[in-house]
Amino acid sequence: MHLLIPYAAALAEDGRAAAPRRPRLDALIESGIEIERDLGDAWALSTPHERALARALGIEGGNGCLPWAARQARLDGMPPDDLAWGLLTPAHWHAGALQVSMTDPEALDLDAADSRTLFEAVQPLFTSEGYVCAWGAPLRWYVAHESLAQLATASPERAIGRDVDAWLGSDPAARRLRRLQSEVQMLLHTHPINAAREARGRPTVNSFWISGCGVGQPDRGPVPSVDARLRAPALAGDWGAWSEAWEALDAGPLAELQAQWHAGAASRLTLCGERGWVAYAPGPSGSLQRLRRLWSRPVPPWELL
Repeated sequence: MHLLIPYAAALAEDGRAAAPRRPRLDALIESGIEIERDLGDAWALSTPHERALARALGIEGGNGCLPWAARQARLDGMPPDDLAWGLLTPAHWHAGALQVSMTDPEALDLDAADSRTLFEAVQPLFTSEGYVCAWGAPLRWYVAHESLAQLATASPERAIGRDVDAWLGSDPAARRLRRLQSEVQMLLHTHPINAAREARGRPTVNSFWISGCGVGQPDRGPVPSVDARLRAPALAGDWGAWSEAWEALDAGPLAELQAQWHAGAASRLTLCGERGWVAYAPGPSGSLQRLRRLWSRPVPPWELL
């Protein structure tokens, strides 16, 4: 079992002050050994959990160049080929007094029928520029074009609640996509689906975010179990809900991992924050090894992530 937990640590002061009860996690870190780490900064285009997942799967790529779109397109039934895919995530951009920010696309609660209608409305803008387009799911639209092969893009989670300008690239291919973003925004501004959403008090779908660009690669390792229950409260800054989710995670998947750990099964725990990730495995048993751990306490991951 390899359990990978995104947003296990927070950078926000309120998040660091939150104190969820995690006795099983504490025991796992105390009894385990750190086997790998990847420490970066919060301005990296690829999130730590994306980098950790890529490491586990043997997927290669630089910062912002992990080809998640092609991998997910394959899982969504797109025909395998050597096209360079990009993931278009339909989104709501909010224009504030000082910046334009993006809300969490998950909060759109976009159903398949409306998503397909909006996708079909914007599709001609892309096909006229030579892009191949495909619909995968309500929040997964795909485009393919040779210009996306090496295009570095930020994970949409980096831009949620933040100034989008800080995460939009200046590469020529990115500039073309920014022009298309402007055209999409104008087209969707008066779309009947958005008018109906506004009437219901729902956020409109007025833009998109592109990410995960590149040519697909095969998985070269087993797929970890990714438990993403901390994601939504962390991105929303709801640290009470984040703590509750942590306690549920501790009582469930971490209890299962602890049982495997104690049984001597091959297992691994990867904790991801906003800057980096740290991986643990069961530590050696025996009195001498326990004594060594007492003299060399593991660094709390919250100080690293």
